[in-house]
Amino acid sequence: MPAVSIIITTHNRPHLVVRAIESARAASRKDIEIVVVDDASKDETAQVCRSIVDINYVRAERNQGVAGARNLGILRSSGDYLSFLDDDDVRLPGSLDAQVEDLASVPEAAFIYGQAILGRQDGSMTEQFYPAQAPQGDVFWELLTHNFVPSGATVFRRSCLYRVGLLDDAIPGVDDWDLWVRLAEIYPVLALEQPVMVWRQATPDSGQGSSRAIEMVKRSATQFRGRWLKLPRVAQASDARRRESWRRFSDSMARHLLWEAWRTASVWQIWKAQKILLMALRYYPKAAARVVLRPASLRLLLTHGWRERQAIRTERHPLPRVGK
Repeated sequence: MPAVSIIITTHNRPHLVVRAIESARAASRKDIEIVVVDDASKDETAQVCRSIVDINYVRAERNQGVAGARNLGILRSSGDYLSFLDDDDVRLPGSLDAQVEDLASVPEAAFIYGQAILGRQDGSMTEQFYPAQAPQGDVFWELLTHNFVPSGATVFRRSCLYRVGLLDDAIPGVDDWDLWVRLAEIYPVLALEQPVMVWRQATPDSGQGSSRAIEMVKRSATQFRGRWLKLPRVAQASDARRRESWRRFSDSMARHLLWEAWRTASVWQIWKAQKILLMALRYYPKAAARVVLRPASLRLLLTHGWRERQAIRTERHPLPRVGK
């Protein structure tokens, strides 16, 4: 087995980071390097981490943000293969070994990703997972229009990362998507069509970065226009291909905004829901109309909303085991 490092970033969550570390240990039957980057926590996180044996603890004295903390972890790690894990997420037992074995068998691939079981804020699991289908191979054009790669469900090669560069800490919330796009432009991508992690989902009032829909969509659109359209593979494509990519990207952003407006309204945050809806209508009017008028898209939107409302129940499901 190649040397593997899993990088866990944390900030003021000592009650969660211990669980994340334990799950990282159980994700591999082999010795792995667990790098915990404490992003300038101001509570007892440092004491908790320093009391845990056999981890590479790194403390940032100035808050770096998730991307900056991950970059620090990359530079302080030693594995040929790397993986990220947020402190509020959980790796499934055996999952890291299964992915590394597959990735090692295809040396031309940059990374492998798996599916994520969607988790609730209390740590319990729902019966949903993402993505429903996991494309692989040359996924560049598809990945350019929507992000179907859960960050914590990914294992990638250090050598490929150094070719395209580290995470861009100027685009929080979009930094991992940007990295996958840059890697997929050059290298093929592998997928393991089974869950490898539990991904705690943001809610309208959770305060997680991914819960701020308007800021996330603005950053994504800025990145698409300002950087991704200038990537060599896109710049050399036909005008028709670029227009089609923008149309699909717009549909994805409109769908995301409409979904966020729907679920924000469902918890009676009407003013916030109106702002999100107005942004969808202002920036992506044609795309929003396509989503609403297309029966399949509207049905998907409402179905997800219904499932989230039903997910209020709190029973806990045992963690599945992943491996060969």
